[in-house]
Amino acid sequence: MRLCIVSETWSPEINGVAHTLSRLHQELRRQGVSVDVIRPKPRVEGKAPDVQHELQVNRLAVPGYAEVQVGLTRPSKLNRFWSQHRPDVIYLATQGPLGWAARQAAHQLNIPLVAGWHTNFDHYCHDYGVPWLEPAARRYLRYFHNGCQLTLVPTQLQAEALSQQGIHDVHVMSRGIEGERFSPAYRDTALRQQWGVSAHQPVALYVGRLALEKNLTLLQETLQAMREVRPDMAQVIVGDGPARAQLEKALPEAHFTGFVEKHELARHYASADLFVFPSLSETWGNVVAEAMASGLAVVAYRHAASAELIQNGHNGITVTPDDREAFQQAAVELCQHPADYARIGRVARLRALEQSWSGIADQFMQYLHQAQEAHHASTPACRIRSS
Repeated sequence: MRLCIVSETWSPEINGVAHTLSRLHQELRRQGVSVDVIRPKPRVEGKAPDVQHELQVNRLAVPGYAEVQVGLTRPSKLNRFWSQHRPDVIYLATQGPLGWAARQAAHQLNIPLVAGWHTNFDHYCHDYGVPWLEPAARRYLRYFHNGCQLTLVPTQLQAEALSQQGIHDVHVMSRGIEGERFSPAYRDTALRQQWGVSAHQPVALYVGRLALEKNLTLLQETLQAMREVRPDMAQVIVGDGPARAQLEKALPEAHFTGFVEKHELARHYASADLFVFPSLSETWGNVVAEAMASGLAVVAYRHAASAELIQNGHNGITVTPDDREAFQQAAVELCQHPADYARIGRVARLRALEQSWSGIADQFMQYLHQAQEAHHASTPACRIRSS
């Protein structure tokens, strides 16, 4: 099979979408799948590693958020690329302008389409103060996805929500975890000493973008409340973004690391004790699974990966989405009981290890074949031959 992935982001960029696509790509290559990529021109010039063919299009940074970019191109340019390197299936990992142009070109060339739901763009309307745009965003997303053979989402709750919004042929494709890469074995005494903590002091960790959609006000309030009952607790925040300066001012005692390279991230997870994650903007949330695999007790809303992976009180703590008081209370209570968060962390790792990337890639391949079959069945010429 020849697959073309269309995405606004690609490794080594640091975000959940790039990580998911990178791991899928690695597994697909092992299965002999030829992968082409269409993406915006990267900030650091170069070709995507280990892809068969690549097309780089113009990029535009999102105003006020330079780390995020969108791709801009015309369908005719994609037509020419696919005429030379025709894929069997196209996977759209973006619903933005690049995804829209790819959708148009694929229809013109009669190529099957599978769309991934990697970002809750409608949710961002509330985070950035334009809730009145949400109905229009949902109408656009419904039209976009219903022009594809399948839409893949990471959780059953997301599949049910999109189906209720009128999006057809929604299927669940979960996310994997690298259990050998994220492990309690990487706990590092020297790193903890850099944070100024001893062997028995607790460390509360957050990993993720520092932006409005990540519910950072609740993160700040929760960490402050935890510190009130555990004055010896260190706070480590891994990540960067437009809200970093504001959060640093609000949490002067916290350690801000900025972005951490992949090989270093495992040490940061394993050297902490609790993972506090108040975001509701994720479609999955790789950081939750990474924290669990690293042996951390996670406190999160019952949403996305947390809803799929965590059994409340057993291998993590989850609360009803948007219940800010319950979230803060759960984190405050847990940080006062070291034996509980140590036990929860041990069980969390066992659950995370059930999510293998090889199994996820097998499932992805099944969906690609299903999309091909659905596309051919809807082609008039095929109907004539079958009759």
